[in-house]
Amino acid sequence: MINYGKHSINQNDIAAVVDVLENQFLTQGQQGPLFEKALCHYTGAAHCTLVNSATSGLHVACMAIELGKGDILWTVPNSFAASANCARYCGAEVDFVDIDSTTRNISVVQLDNKLLQAQQNNALPKALVVVHFAGISCDMQAIRALCAPLKIAIIEDAAHSLGSQYLDKNVGNCQFSDIAVLSFHPVKSITTAEGGAIMTNNEKLAKKCQLYSKHGITRDTELMQGASEGPWYYQQLCLGYNYRLSDIHSALGLSQLSRVDEFIHKRRVIAAKYFDRLQNLPLKLPQIDNIDSASWHLYMVELTQHNRAEVYEALHANGIGVNVHYIPIHLHPYYQELGFEAGQFPVSENFYNHALTLPIYYDLSEDEQDRVISVLHDILAE
Repeated sequence: MINYGKHSINQNDIAAVVDVLENQFLTQGQQGPLFEKALCHYTGAAHCTLVNSATSGLHVACMAIELGKGDILWTVPNSFAASANCARYCGAEVDFVDIDSTTRNISVVQLDNKLLQAQQNNALPKALVVVHFAGISCDMQAIRALCAPLKIAIIEDAAHSLGSQYLDKNVGNCQFSDIAVLSFHPVKSITTAEGGAIMTNNEKLAKKCQLYSKHGITRDTELMQGASEGPWYYQQLCLGYNYRLSDIHSALGLSQLSRVDEFIHKRRVIAAKYFDRLQNLPLKLPQIDNIDSASWHLYMVELTQHNRAEVYEALHANGIGVNVHYIPIHLHPYYQELGFEAGQFPVSENFYNHALTLPIYYDLSEDEQDRVISVLHDILAE
């Protein structure tokens, strides 16, 4: 079976993990801070907080901006549920902005219209979570221009986007956002098995992220109430969570990060081949001006003439493990119980109804990709 995504582990990765197992602290040693520093250097952001998943990172980000009961967070339906769940963890309400049918990212036009209406109704969101779908960056400059005058915090769900560029800078630098959250799940640009990171240029937010992800506990004497009782001493300053990333995971991530450009280059080569070999099929391919600006976490096509379920089954029967991303968040039973209905966000729903995720990952061989393309040609020719 050719999977839609897959991690790539080499001997250097294994050696890095074994070194921690044999010689270092397993949980909170030197590898975490080293990985955080490397991520700051790579993305260009000033501060990094490692967490055990991007979902944890989104939750902590919402806590850091003090999202809570009575507040509203907006995001897109075309994402994994965590992009909206993070608000619910904090007791806030959620609403959605539909996507653009071309970019598959948040529609700047619809965002502008919805903000004008919300302003008139005194119902502006406190935060906006933008999702760089499939590793193609949103138009962050335009989004910032709309949100900044209204003092709306911007969180980038950059789970797909380590290695992507926007305006010739790496996604995650937070030039146009308050916080960006990365993912290191096995099918992402690099992996720590499970893990994520919170990037920001705001020192105050960074300190909050550190606290909330580590039980709300500090050993920093400057943050304590009263004097320290000794080198063993710590204080819990707020209610936090155990969202820390272990040194074992950090060592793997640090090793993987040394290969990230190699990983992304291969994904772009695969994407370019799909563009070249699929252009004459009854498919809508991704629309992007510069292939080399995206990390290509996913390569999504839209079927224009064929039944998606039938094509999906036929591909799986031929050993090609295609997938579908994503069931729109507002269609899940939990969000339906909150009052959302089918038909509210038609562009996201239409995309989902026709979408298919083709295999793309570093270890996908030329022969395997040729097989994917050949089988797809045969199925769509029927």
